[in-house]
Amino acid sequence: MKIILHKIPFLIAVLLGLVLFIFILFQALPGPEQILSSQRSDAATTEAITKELGLNQPIWWQALSYLNDVSPISYYQSTSIPIEVRGLHITMGESTFWLKLPYLRTSFQTKREVSSMLGDAFIGTMVLAGAAMLFSMLIGIPLGILAALKKNTWLDHSIVWLSTLGISVPSFFSAMLFSWLFGYVYQSYSGLPMTGSLIELDDLGEHRTLHLNHLVLPALALGIRPLAVFIQLTRNTVADVMEMDFVTTAYAKGLTRSVVIKRHILPNSLNPIVTSIGGWFSSLLAGSFFTEYIFQWKGLGKITIEALQQSDLPVVMGAVLFTACVFFIVHIFTEVLYVWMDPRLRNN
Repeated sequence: MKIILHKIPFLIAVLLGLVLFIFILFQALPGPEQILSSQRSDAATTEAITKELGLNQPIWWQALSYLNDVSPISYYQSTSIPIEVRGLHITMGESTFWLKLPYLRTSFQTKREVSSMLGDAFIGTMVLAGAAMLFSMLIGIPLGILAALKKNTWLDHSIVWLSTLGISVPSFFSAMLFSWLFGYVYQSYSGLPMTGSLIELDDLGEHRTLHLNHLVLPALALGIRPLAVFIQLTRNTVADVMEMDFVTTAYAKGLTRSVVIKRHILPNSLNPIVTSIGGWFSSLLAGSFFTEYIFQWKGLGKITIEALQQSDLPVVMGAVLFTACVFFIVHIFTEVLYVWMDPRLRNN
């Protein structure tokens, strides 16, 4: 509980900074009222759209208004409460105070609630990040252990060299390479498509179909870098633990190598690995944007990039804040798990 309480002020400060940064950044982009007016770009239409979206107000007022919407405790004039706001409220004359879920407004383009759009997209991002993490853990950790047990042999050097290569390759390049190589050049052998999402609608938009094969290439492309990191981290951690005195004592007691590895080496090597897993899972959730866009995977990354192209500020802001909150939650969970695994830290 102390960990969570200590982190809450930091989270609030980060979210405030993100709101201000995005608002300032969007001042350099084309106004959404210009895009929404499209061919009907007469002055009256543009002015009406600008007033409807509140873009005629000073930037500081727009920022405060958005903070009021996303805050769980909000204040509204009784005559100007957004119909999408839900929660408990107290009305005092013309003023209304709300205790509510964050209101992320509605999309400029689709007119859907941003929270609903992000909820649907997050499922796709979560599945992709989870598959990439599972792939990197199942392959990376055993290879790291093998490299440590065969330290300074040709096998160790080969595994380390491959992991260094994997760390050096950006995820978006891996995504383009895998999509082209296995989804186009060798598609007849792999049977994997270049693009696609986990669940897709038919041509009539009525029936949903599950496509697990669409998950393979983006998960592999996204999991290459964490896989490489897990190999090197596991190798170095296990190698360091193997040189500690309690391992030498265990061998002196006559325990077999497999028993020493299972009971002494691996348990004492888990803490940094678990911490890295939590950090990388957060990074995959936040950093899968270009991978999703390249594979046309329906997730947070895809809808955020499309919203940026359309200057759809509510969607971009909502995606940034949503991702920051997910990153924070995963980080807290990792720290709690770390303390649970190491009793020495519980009283600190």
